[in-house]
Amino acid sequence: MTLYFENEYTASPVEKLFPFDPVSLAETVVRAVLESENCPYDAELSLTLTDDERIREINLDTRGIDSATDVLSFPMVSYSVPAAFSEAEEDKCASFNVETGCLLLGDIVISCDRVIAQASLYGHSVRREYAFLIAHSVLHLVGYDHMTEDEERIMLLKQEQILNSLGITRQD
Repeated sequence: MTLYFENEYTASPVEKLFPFDPVSLAETVVRAVLESENCPYDAELSLTLTDDERIREINLDTRGIDSATDVLSFPMVSYSVPAAFSEAEEDKCASFNVETGCLLLGDIVISCDRVIAQASLYGHSVRREYAFLIAHSVLHLVGYDHMTEDEERIMLLKQEQILNSLGITRQD
């Protein structure tokens, strides 16, 4: 698994903002999600950490929504059924990196401002909130959504199972 990391957060060094290594934790969570979904490929994705203002701009540019959000996910592959990885083979040029052979999952953008605020709001650690958003995003990248109650229930259950398997709980 290859994670391309970009830090656009300018208010403070991200190393001082989070009491953990955000790249290492992201890699751990991404691997756990891909293993839980039986992804048969090595995969690539990009992760950008930014602030509320920048994620608001991206949200407006890409979705027409003029507000900040906690996370945005931009999948590279469309799945008719979540985690139907064989569908990626139908368009290998668009779905796989021709140089590495890795499945191109897509891009994740996270607002550090929201990670910190939501951790406080929900009463758990910043580490747990960050890991939750990574798991949530990767599930989107492999085809899950939460537009209906059933879809939301499935995603929440999967997110909790993945985080619990890593020992990242609400008490963390």
